[in-house]
Amino acid sequence: MSTNTHTDWPTQLFLPGQTAAPEGPVDMQMMYVLHHAFRRDLDRFVVAARKTPAADRATWHLLAARWQVFSEQLHHHHEGEDRAIWPWMREHGTTEDVVTLDAMEAEHADIDPLLTACAAGFDRLDAHEDEDARAALAVRLVATRDHLARHLAHEENDAIAILQRVMSPEEWRRIDEEELKGDMSLSFVMTVVPWAADGLPREVLERVFAETGLPFKIVWLLTRRRWANREARIFRYA
Repeated sequence: MSTNTHTDWPTQLFLPGQTAAPEGPVDMQMMYVLHHAFRRDLDRFVVAARKTPAADRATWHLLAARWQVFSEQLHHHHEGEDRAIWPWMREHGTTEDVVTLDAMEAEHADIDPLLTACAAGFDRLDAHEDEDARAALAVRLVATRDHLARHLAHEENDAIAILQRVMSPEEWRRIDEEELKGDMSLSFVMTVVPWAADGLPREVLERVFAETGLPFKIVWLLTRRRWANREARIFRYA
C-alpha cells in the first residue's frame, strides 16, 4: 500500500478520448498513451474500411499488415495486464476489487474473437475484390471499436482507481521493468515507439521521453517520418 501524501502525487495525463485519470501516487502516463493509440487506430480503421474501394488491392494489403501491428500491440498490452498487473492487484485488493479485475480479464477474452474476425476480413480483401467483405468488415470494426472503448473506459474509471489505491510507485516500476519490458526486442521498440507517439502533442512527447529516456527519443527521431509517410499511404482514403 502506498504511503505517499497527496502533495507527492504526479499530475496524471489526460488525452483525447480518455474517460478518466484517477489521482494517486503512480504516474500512469504510459498506460494512457497506449490507450490513446488503440482508440486512434480503431477510428482510422473504421473510416478506412468504409472509404477504401474494394478494388484497391494494394491499399488493402497495406491495411491488412497495419491491422497486424495494431492487433499485436493490443495483445501485448492485455497479456501484460493479465499476467503481471491484475494478479498483483488481486492479491492486495478487496473482494470488491477482485470482481472488477475478473471483469478486466473477461473483457480481454471477449475482444479476442473480434480481433480475429477483423483480421479475416482484412485478409479476404487483401486477396480478393469483395464488396460484401468490405461492408462486413466495416461493421465488425465498429463493433470492435465500441467494445474496446467500453473496456478502456471501465479500466480507466475503475481498475486504475484500484491500482492507485493499492500500489506504490516503487512496486509499479518493479512490475514495469521486470514483467512488462523484459521481452521488448529491438524490432518491437522500433515499431512501438512511432506507433505510440503518433498524434501526441509535442509537450506530451517530451513528458514521455523524460520518463523513457534518450534512446526512445532517438528511435522516434529516426522512425517518425517513415512512419508518417507509411500511415499516409495506408489510410489514404481515410
